[in-house]
Formats: sequence, C-alpha cells, structure tokens
Amino acid sequence: MQPRVTTTSLIKMKQERKKITALTAYDHPFATLVDRAGIDMILVGDSLGMVVQGKTTTLPVTMDEMVYHTSMVSRACKRAMVVGDMPFMSYQSSVDMAVENAGRFIKEADASAVKLEGGADVCRVIEAISKAGIPVQAHIGLTPQSVHQMGGFKVQRDEERLLSDALKVQDAGAFSVVLEGIPSDIAGTITARLEIPTIGIGAGPLCDGQILVIHDMLGLHDRHLPKFVRQFADLKTHALKGLEAYRDEVRNQSFPSKEHEYK
Repeated sequence: MQPRVTTTSLIKMKQERKKITALTAYDHPFATLVDRAGIDMILVGDSLGMVVQGKTTTLPVTMDEMVYHTSMVSRACKRAMVVGDMPFMSYQSSVDMAVENAGRFIKEADASAVKLEGGADVCRVIEAISKAGIPVQAHIGLTPQSVHQMGGFKVQRDEERLLSDALKVQDAGAFSVVLEGIPSDIAGTITARLEIPTIGIGAGPLCDGQILVIHDMLGLHDRHLPKFVRQFADLKTHALKGLEAYRDEVRNQSFPSKEHEYK
C-alpha cells in the first residue's frame, strides 16, 4: 500500500516539480474510485450544493452537510489526502467559530485538512486554524462564496492583488492555495513566487497541480461546462443506455430471468 499523501509530501512534489492531481468527490463510491486511480488529493467541495443538490450557488450548503459528505469520502480513502471545504458563514463571523468548525472536519469527518476562500481578509482565520494543528488550504481568485460581491463568476486579472493575497495566505500558514479563474501567466508568476503548492482550476498549466469537479470531467450532467473543463469520459450516455435497457427488459419480461431466481 502506498503511503498517505500529506502536506509534507505535497510540498516535496512541488520542490521536485511533480504535478499534483486533485479532484472533488462527495460520497463513498466515487471517492473509492478516485483513491484507487492514484489521485493525490480529494476536495469535498461545497460545490456539492450545485453538483449534487441541484442548487444554483454554493451558498446554502451547511456545516452538517459538509461533515456528512466528508465523512463518507474519508472512509473510502487509503492514500489520497482528504480536504473538507468550509462552507459559507462557517468561518466568516468569528475566529473562534472558524476554529471550532474546522475542528469538526478533523474530529467528526476524519479529514486531513480544510479549505477556505479568501486572501488577506482571512489570514487571521488561517493563522488561528493552523495554530490549532489543522492544515489549511487557501483559495484565491474567483471565489464562488463571494459570487454576489464579485458580480458573477468572472475571471480575476488584478495581478498585484492576487500575488499579494497568495503571499499573505502563505505567511499565515496555509500549506497550499487553490488558484481559480486566473489567467495562466498570472498563475505562473504566483506559483514561481510561492514555496507552497498551487492547485489550479481555470488557471492554466503553470500551477503545481490541477483540480476539477468530478461530475464535470466524467460527463455526468447536461449543464454548461466552463471553458477550463475537459470531459475525460461520457458516463451520462453509458448510464442512460443501461437505465433504458433495464426499463425495456422489465417491461418485456426478459428480466429477471431464471438465472436471477433463488431456488
């Protein structure tokens, strides 16, 4: 069995220029597949609000829901590092609440780390959670929890602010940082300046690693895919064929047949 991926091994991968692979997962069956495939990191994202629950934003997702889904993923993983995504208003109102909620991911969901959105404005929170012994992954650029403040899902191009945010979250104790919706050249500059790994989503090939939403890259739905997504499989089509075949065989009474009967 391969050793668990840790914050130390991720930093070593950056130093050795080995690309880090990451995907989202929200339940035990998919997490099992992702772990077996050798993916380094699984983010149990608050994107479950849109991907699994069918909501239009990530904002309604609760801490209890995040702990529930993260616990399922953690039970499946033997190697991949599991990161729990702190949902909207689980860390914004007070530092004490942020530390308490981060602790729930570790104690109740068996995650190895937490992720939270924001740059300089959340450094006090990152520092406090890190000092409590909980690894923190930062997230800058396009931050979905701030979708209303940003005026929608827009590419972020303010290089000076982005670089400043990245350096500040590093100094606050983050072990890595997600770069979302950032032009490739800016992401490359940030990656070169940081000692901690950068994980890109819509930030080009120059990041230390890449992450995608698993339902997007496996083709499991009909919703519009962002420009940065590549669909690596078409599971929706295969699943529909199987479901339609089941429907037809039940209706024409060819399933179940004698081979499926108990004697």
